[in-house]
Amino acid sequence: MGTWDVGPFDNDTAADFSYTLDEAAADARAGIILGALTRVIDIAGYLEAPESEEGVAAAALVAAQCPKGEPTDPVYGPEEPLPDLTGLRDLALQALDRVMTEPSELMDLWDESNGAPWGTHIRNLRNVLTPQPPRRTTQPALNHPNPLRVIPEKPP
Repeated sequence: MGTWDVGPFDNDTAADFSYTLDEAAADARAGIILGALTRVIDIAGYLEAPESEEGVAAAALVAAQCPKGEPTDPVYGPEEPLPDLTGLRDLALQALDRVMTEPSELMDLWDESNGAPWGTHIRNLRNVLTPQPPRRTTQPALNHPNPLRVIPEKPP
């Protein structure tokens, strides 16, 4: 496994995936990302590491366009602009869930080598991709200085 860190582009497969995106026509890039996500989701049996690595990279590209998403790796991530990918959030979540579900070679490889930081990174991607519920407001109060005050969320 040509891996040098826990980030979604910190392996040879994901770096090659980025190169493929950069070399593709602008109108083909979303389809390449969609294909990487659906390939991972559609594998019911043993999920090989290369497909997982592409799926994680594709999910990271979607997450980068979401609120609180981190930019992609400036060295190994794609350099060419990408179209709006936020419509792929659900598929990106499904792909990450599949990578983290047995049988998954990538998950097994990380488990064998203290993969806690990698697992944390995957959970962080999931958190960014998961749509947040809208904040609730109260009904306007007639004599209140702030008629549309926000109700603080109760801790779990």
